[in-house]
Amino acid sequence: MKLRVEQVSWGVDGSQIVREVNLEVGEGEFVGLLGPNGSGKSSLLRCIYRVLAPDAGLITLNGKDVWKLSTREMAQRTAVVLQETPTEFDFTVEEMVWMGRAPHKKMFDRETAQDRQIVKEALRRVGLDAFAQRNFLSLSGGEKQRVLVARALAQQARFLVLDEPTNHLDIRYQLEILELVKELGITSIAALHDLNLAAAYCHRLYVLHKGEIVAAGTPELVLCPKLIRTIYGVNAEVQIHPLTGKLHIIFFPKGKNED
Repeated sequence: MKLRVEQVSWGVDGSQIVREVNLEVGEGEFVGLLGPNGSGKSSLLRCIYRVLAPDAGLITLNGKDVWKLSTREMAQRTAVVLQETPTEFDFTVEEMVWMGRAPHKKMFDRETAQDRQIVKEALRRVGLDAFAQRNFLSLSGGEKQRVLVARALAQQARFLVLDEPTNHLDIRYQLEILELVKELGITSIAALHDLNLAAAYCHRLYVLHKGEIVAAGTPELVLCPKLIRTIYGVNAEVQIHPLTGKLHIIFFPKGKNED
C-alpha cells in the first residue's frame, strides 16, 4: 500500500490550516509527521483518513482516490489509531478489539475460529491478553491506547494512520508500541511530538509549520539544531547515541538575548 498526498489544502472559517501539502509514504515505510501544536498535523491526517474533505488536492492509496472508495473498502485498507476514542458504552476490551473485524464481515456473518485467533493475537501483541473481559472505560489512558492499537491490528489493514499514538503511555509502552508498528512492516504515518522517538523509529519525516511542509527527509537530514530552533523555539544539541546508533536530541531553552 502506498499513500500519495498532492497539493492538499484544507481550512475553516476563512483560515487555511493545511496549505498545498505534498507527501508520500512508500510501501512498508513508517513516516513521521512533526510540528508544534497548531501546525496542522491532525487536520492533515483527518483529510487522509476521510474525516475532513480537502478544499483542494488529491489523496490516493495505490493510485486510487480515497474519496472514491466505499466506506467498507476504505476500512479494509486503512486502520486509524487516535489519541483516545471516546465511547458512551462500556464495552469489554475484547469487544473493542472485535470491532476491528467489522470491515471483513457481512451483515449476517458469524465469527469464525480465524476471527477469534486474530483478536486473541492482537491482544497478546499489545500485552493485554489478560484484560480481555475488563471494561474499556475502567482502563487507564495508556491501557486504552493499547486497546486501540490492538483493534487496528485485528483490522488487518495495510495502511496505518496514528495520531499521537504514544500519548498517555508509560515510557515502556511508548517504545513497545512504536517498535510494534515498525515490526509490522505495513505502510504507516504517525503524528508525533517526541522528536527522539521519531528519530528512533521513523524511516522518513515531514515537518509541518503553519500548515506547510517546511522540511522532509531522513531523521538525520531533518532534525538539525537550526530547524528545531526555528520551528520549536528551543536550542538543541543533536548527537548519535552510542548504544542505539540513532539520533539523540538534548533540548535547552534559548537565552534571554536570543531571538
